Amino acid sequence: MPSHPTLIKPPGPSQNQSAIEDVLELTQLDEIQPNLFTNTRPLWHPPGARGIYGGAAIAQCLAAAQRTVPDSFTVHSMHCYFVLNGNADVPIIYHVEHVREGRSFCTRTVQARQRGQPIFTTTLSFMREGAGGKKVVTHSHPMPANVPIKDTEDEDMFRGKHSPFISQRIDILNDESKEAHTKKARQWIKARGRISEAGGHQAHLSALAYMSDSYFIGTVARVHKLWRHATDSKATAKLGITPEVIKKLKIMDAETLKRVEGMDEDVVEQLRSLEVNEKGEVVFEEAARRPEIGMMVSLDHSIYFHSPRDFRADEWLYTECESPWSGDGRGLVMQRMYTREGRLVASCVQEGVVRLRQDAAPKL
Repeated sequence: MPSHPTLIKPPGPSQNQSAIEDVLELTQLDEIQPNLFTNTRPLWHPPGARGIYGGAAIAQCLAAAQRTVPDSFTVHSMHCYFVLNGNADVPIIYHVEHVREGRSFCTRTVQARQRGQPIFTTTLSFMREGAGGKKVVTHSHPMPANVPIKDTEDEDMFRGKHSPFISQRIDILNDESKEAHTKKARQWIKARGRISEAGGHQAHLSALAYMSDSYFIGTVARVHKLWRHATDSKATAKLGITPEVIKKLKIMDAETLKRVEGMDEDVVEQLRSLEVNEKGEVVFEEAARRPEIGMMVSLDHSIYFHSPRDFRADEWLYTECESPWSGDGRGLVMQRMYTREGRLVASCVQEGVVRLRQDAAPKL
């Protein structure tokens, strides 16, 4: 194995591309097979996650497939399954299969593999631009009016200042409702920096796909007000919520906290129940405990692209998530993504495992 987590030694940061273009850059393995690709740079493993950030696999599969279709064809849908946890220390090989070549539509499947095993698979459909004719039927779900936004870029205390995208959380709509399905988790999101002209519309589509997985299945935890961080100090540190971070966060007022990436009104409330004792250990108030997430991972992810050549992923996109159902250790979330001007550019659906930590079995 190479001494780096990619098949080929990664180059330094690009001078002409945005951070998200660097993250999603692929190397085509022409000398082996023109439909094989691999990640050019290391992939992100979020603190506490079971594997790499799922949005990376989604976006790189899309990027690989886009390299195999004519320029006149644009993706309109992709349907994905997370098969195994991706290992950030092992190169990924993306296998693109040409399923159909039609006049108006073409289809690709992409399988991401590590050590010969599939970790992720997706089927994508592309449509020839203008194939729908001059007369078309149109309608669109409207974006809510007067959604608050700041034109500032606050530092992400959990992903760090080098994160390829940034976001602004907004208070959950209907958060006091007793009905979880009526709540909407909202945020503004965009790629950091400026996506290069050379990247074309394909770079914006890949960036949107990458960002679409941000806190997606986590919506279920948010609308049910579940503990989303482990309740022992060792596990808490793995999640990036170290005692030092907790001390820093607890001295901030609520409004400042809500402007910090990764914070929302629910997490702010959780923070009030955390203390760091004299030994530097994280202590939780037993009376404030809520049902706690034991396992939360994505199972599948679908994206429908509505205006694939008519948006920029490096400009603010408004996202709105709602969960129509959860049960049997799973949850379902639906997401809409709009431009700042109110144009619906994508609709997404994700199902995931959402299991609560179970009570310890009574000692006999």
